Amino acid sequence: MGKRRDGREAAIQFLFSRDLQGEHKPEDAEVFWTLHSAKASTRAFAESLIKGVIDHQDEIDSHIVRLVENFRLERLAAVDRNVLRVASYELLYCPDVPAPVILNEAIDIAKALSAGESGSFVNGVLDRLARALRKNEPKRNGEPVVEDQAQSSH
Repeated sequence: MGKRRDGREAAIQFLFSRDLQGEHKPEDAEVFWTLHSAKASTRAFAESLIKGVIDHQDEIDSHIVRLVENFRLERLAAVDRNVLRVASYELLYCPDVPAPVILNEAIDIAKALSAGESGSFVNGVLDRLARALRKNEPKRNGEPVVEDQAQSSH
């Protein structure tokens, strides 16, 4: 796995634990990184995602809530909720990362960390969000974008 995939997974795991704890202390991040060893570049990428999600959580959550019709955000599985938050943050604030990469990564992470139909659920929600936010993004000839090739300089 590349540093960006590892970073996304770490960000989701941190946000997941933050959701479950409820109360947030400044030392939470250091405790997390003590338990979750990562290379400096992976940690830096994860921390940028974590900060972005936390800084923009109200906006991100409002996008998600609009797309999960008849479902309250709190009722979503905590892993799925945080996979959606990280991917939504990237769709909203990281225009240099192609939407297919964001969706593929989120779906794969949901399948790995969550259960049941999470991959399909995450795919459906993020596909609608990507269509709304990235409608002018050039298509990639119908071929899947492989992040390690497309984003190897990150």
